[in-house]
Amino acid sequence: MVDVTGKGLSEQEIKRLERLRNRRGRRKPSVMPPDLARTAAFAPRRRNLSSDANFSRTYVLAHHSVVEVKGRELGGQHRDILYALFRMRAQELKIPNPNYNPNIKGIGPYQERPYLTMFQVTTTWRDLLTAMSLTPHVNNLGTVLDNLEEIRQVSIRVFQGGPAAYQKAKEGGRLAEGAGFSDSMIGRIDWDGAKLDSPLTVQYGEWVRRVFEMKHLVSVNADVYFALRSEHAKSFWPYIDSQPAHSWIDEDRLGELVGRKISEETPQRRRVFKEDCRQAFEDMQRAGGLKEWHTEEIRRGRFVSLRFHYKHALPRQGELLLGADQPV
Repeated sequence: MVDVTGKGLSEQEIKRLERLRNRRGRRKPSVMPPDLARTAAFAPRRRNLSSDANFSRTYVLAHHSVVEVKGRELGGQHRDILYALFRMRAQELKIPNPNYNPNIKGIGPYQERPYLTMFQVTTTWRDLLTAMSLTPHVNNLGTVLDNLEEIRQVSIRVFQGGPAAYQKAKEGGRLAEGAGFSDSMIGRIDWDGAKLDSPLTVQYGEWVRRVFEMKHLVSVNADVYFALRSEHAKSFWPYIDSQPAHSWIDEDRLGELVGRKISEETPQRRRVFKEDCRQAFEDMQRAGGLKEWHTEEIRRGRFVSLRFHYKHALPRQGELLLGADQPV
């Protein structure tokens, strides 16, 4: 959970806000930008990921987001670390802006700010491993640090105009109209030692910082996420859990969440994917995220796809569109 206000709160106010956060029965949910919860930017695997510095791929999720990843391919282990960090309370820091000059106006957004805002998570190796449901052992520290550094290598470009505007601009060879962000998800990483209880500090990148400031965030049940065994289920669950009003999802949308266009694949690959989806929904039910689910066949000519209907196991809270007096 992330405290982004910097305001002092009474004990009574803190307890009230904790009740609001946890009214879905959650214990320390992951609170994150919606574009990270509803994206295919993480491959549903942990091995055979491209580490090529020239790697570049655009992930389009219809009606939601367009995310471009550059620098290397991200997998399930990278998403696990980010979701663990988003479970933890982040600190808001204001540092003097070295470019600020009160006598100069209108040059750019950073020159006009006397202070720069930063968000960082200060934790320990032990707490981070525990949040990821990993055994707290010193042998895991090097792997976690390697994965953090790999995330830092990646540039994330988010187009806020939506998939339609992006596709239209792409066909014309132009940059999509509207705002966007291009930044690393995390910045500097500091640690004070290689013992389990040594402090560890991870700074968020500019894009994540801006989303925190705008307070347009979604909440994902992290206990369910880290109890999942299937990488496909881990790709589907954040999308499903972050949308309060949805009770079904089509097979082609599930394909988009793992970076595939199912309608263009061979019948054999589609049959295998259907089975992967069924196993993922069984996994989400086993982990306590879904109460029940069933499939419906949707026919479009000779093409038959599946629609997955589901019920959440816990009451819904929905998106965290927060007022100025509430921490995220």
